[in-house]
Amino acid sequence: MVNYRRPKIAGATVFVTVVLAHRGEDILVRYIDVLRGAVRQTLRAQPFGMDAFVVLPDHFHCVITLPDGDADYARRIGAIKARFVMGIRKVGYVPPLDVPVVSRGRFAGLKPGLRLEKREVGVWQRRFWEHHIRDERDYRNHLRYCWNNPVKHGYVTRAKDWPSSSYHRDNG
Repeated sequence: MVNYRRPKIAGATVFVTVVLAHRGEDILVRYIDVLRGAVRQTLRAQPFGMDAFVVLPDHFHCVITLPDGDADYARRIGAIKARFVMGIRKVGYVPPLDVPVVSRGRFAGLKPGLRLEKREVGVWQRRFWEHHIRDERDYRNHLRYCWNNPVKHGYVTRAKDWPSSSYHRDNG
């Protein structure tokens, strides 16, 4: 397996996509308050700027800015994921003890096993996708991508109609 290395750029602004293991689930919107709590708790423990955030049923996107001297966005994303799983368990959700077969990409057809020694359950895809923002134009494009993602997926016809988005905070 490839030893993937994420860039470590202190103070970076990063666009992140995090996806559930089972595409088509709706637990992110069903337990939106738990996800919001996980994000708030992570913001308190490891401060960062949340420039944009949108939650869809089976994935979320965000644009975050790290503090000067800090390059560890992966720990923050991992903390959000872990806190969400702990939170939904507390309210009675039983996470799947299995993960689906990979449908696309290099590992298509494989079924990754859970790492039980790390207390892994089948809620999230193991990894997340990130893109370091390069300039102001790239930043604006990714903010708009977050806000317009519910429209792209056909959940609403206007970005302002999706309730689980920072669009409302940033566009009055």
